[in-house]
Amino acid sequence: MTQTINLDNPAYYNNRELSWLAFNERVLEEAVDPYNPLLERLKFLAIFSANLDEFYMVRVAGLKDQVKAGFNKPENKARLTPKQQLEAIGEKTRRLTEAQEKLFENELMPALKDEQIEFLSVHELDHAQLSFVEAHFQNYIFPVVTPMAVDTARPFPLLLSKSLNLAVTLTDESTQAPLLAIVQVPRVLARVIELPHRPSEGRRFMLLEDVITYFAAELFPGYTVASASTFRITRNADLSLDEEDARDLLRDIEKELEKRKWGAAVRLEVSGSQMDEGMLHYLIDVLDVAREDVYSFSAPLDFTFLFSLYEQLAPGAEHLVNEALIPQSSKDLPASEDLFQTMTNGDILLHHPYESFHPVLDLLSQAASDPDVLAIKQTLYRVADDSPIIESLLQAAENGKEVTVLVEIKARFDEENNIQWAKTLEKAGVHVIYGFPGLKTHSKITLIVRHEKSGLRRYMHFGTGNYNEKTAKLYTDTSLLTTNRAFGEDATHFFNYLSGFSFKPAWQEFAAAPGELRHTFITWIDKEIEMHRTQGNGWIQAKMNSLTDKTLIMKLFEASQAGVKIDLLVRGICCLRPGIEGVSENIHVRSIVDRFLEHSRLFYFHQNGSPRYFLSSADWMTRNMEKRIELLVPVYDMRAQKKIDDILRLAFTDNVKARVQQPDGRYTYTDQAGTTVQSQLELYALTVPFRGEAED
Repeated sequence: MTQTINLDNPAYYNNRELSWLAFNERVLEEAVDPYNPLLERLKFLAIFSANLDEFYMVRVAGLKDQVKAGFNKPENKARLTPKQQLEAIGEKTRRLTEAQEKLFENELMPALKDEQIEFLSVHELDHAQLSFVEAHFQNYIFPVVTPMAVDTARPFPLLLSKSLNLAVTLTDESTQAPLLAIVQVPRVLARVIELPHRPSEGRRFMLLEDVITYFAAELFPGYTVASASTFRITRNADLSLDEEDARDLLRDIEKELEKRKWGAAVRLEVSGSQMDEGMLHYLIDVLDVAREDVYSFSAPLDFTFLFSLYEQLAPGAEHLVNEALIPQSSKDLPASEDLFQTMTNGDILLHHPYESFHPVLDLLSQAASDPDVLAIKQTLYRVADDSPIIESLLQAAENGKEVTVLVEIKARFDEENNIQWAKTLEKAGVHVIYGFPGLKTHSKITLIVRHEKSGLRRYMHFGTGNYNEKTAKLYTDTSLLTTNRAFGEDATHFFNYLSGFSFKPAWQEFAAAPGELRHTFITWIDKEIEMHRTQGNGWIQAKMNSLTDKTLIMKLFEASQAGVKIDLLVRGICCLRPGIEGVSENIHVRSIVDRFLEHSRLFYFHQNGSPRYFLSSADWMTRNMEKRIELLVPVYDMRAQKKIDDILRLAFTDNVKARVQQPDGRYTYTDQAGTTVQSQLELYALTVPFRGEAED
């Protein structure tokens, strides 16, 4: 008698938060990798820090709120309580940040010095450099810095989240009484200061906080500076909105954004080489931070300053950065034809950033000025600061077209930017809508309605990524350009559903969340299971950012148990553990961390050699299935399907930047036996015109 396996066993799952930390560890590995150019390694160190900041501001803050509220129910996969998760997060974070610090001090700084690039302390400056620093302090820093006294009349100041600060202990020269002051390192000033140097000596730098520390006495005449210690606070940044009662959502979000700056402290970072125990105890007490949330470093706090260092050094140090991969014009888009004409000849799939995002921008620009275009409808989740897409929408409205835009003003950390765009669009006469209470509109879709001789034709763009031309150079995403009639009817119903009182339509081709998207994926997995039972060749490939939805994970376990081969490319969080006998031995999970952020969501079901292809805005996360408005769109064009095949084939054969998840949840590099494949470079090579053509 066959024993039934309990697929609810927590041993078959990774905790969501610890899986995210495992992803950030893979980012840190790119900083460790000596095969990466030096400045790229420094940039990965900065990315690791920026990622960790957001993780603490949102995920750790949420867990702390649960503990404070007395919530102790385990999460539904690895069965860890909020308190257990926080303990495991703290232990893992401490190990990772210690490794980060050692890497910076013991490898990367010496490597920079070998390249004649050096950070100096004040005591290492020569006379000319010291004079420069003193003048820089007097002319640029002193007028901006504000020393804040702390005493019975002046309480400890409210300090911005992620701001860098100095805790300064003073002695009154007349009374010898000890005093305390706080100096916030100005964020409006460049943190990396380049020092004068002779060309033969290389380049020399100092950090802004070191300059302020050295000249701290200038800020407190009549007092003796006993010590100055650097510290940094990370605060809870999660918004708390009651959308059902919010009459003015824009106003309510603006209020919450102000609160975000002053949320409860969830992490305190201190410079251990400077701070005495008494000052540390005081900060812990006044900020109401638990001792386990204090992280002490001998290296500089907040490695995100390495982003600006990269920008300063990269132009003159080509050997220290990756060779630029310039987005190429798509071979499927003839330069001589306009986009409307090209799209009527067949669907086009673009793969960014290997292929340029400009056709998407050009489509909006062309539609804005084309007299035959009657209407433009679009969803916007994250938009660049100076977006040409916004300019096209404004131009279209000015030209008298019907323009409707759903602006998602709840997109985390883009709320303020999106609110400003929403107001700008409304003033120009654009119909701006804000979606549904309790849901984020995460779908990426544009619908253009054009009057032609044959009648009205609908032109569409569907994307896996945002309408943001800047991130389109950094994230791997796909764009589908199509005039498919059924897609057009579904798109029209979709926008009516977003803007009106219509019920969710019965789609012809789409699947949407919330509602049927999870069911659609389950249906296709079931179809693959049934096909495998009759044909023995079941095969599923899926590429996404994160996999957390337990219902989908258990369905994948079921497919694996039936013998279906399942290849998953999950860049970040993956709560599924592969390779467990009797449960997931037919599931293979890999993650690629390379120069571009893997972001596209692509899905393939073999179906006995008559495969079905899909692209989506949604990851396989519970929030995408239940709390967001998402779209899943089939891909029928054979050229587009071939492009998806290439993306998946190269990703699943990458043995340079891919890590494979083991049954215990650990990630290890792949075996490099045979030919090495770095999928991102190979995918770029597919877009570059054959160089031999000009020679033949």
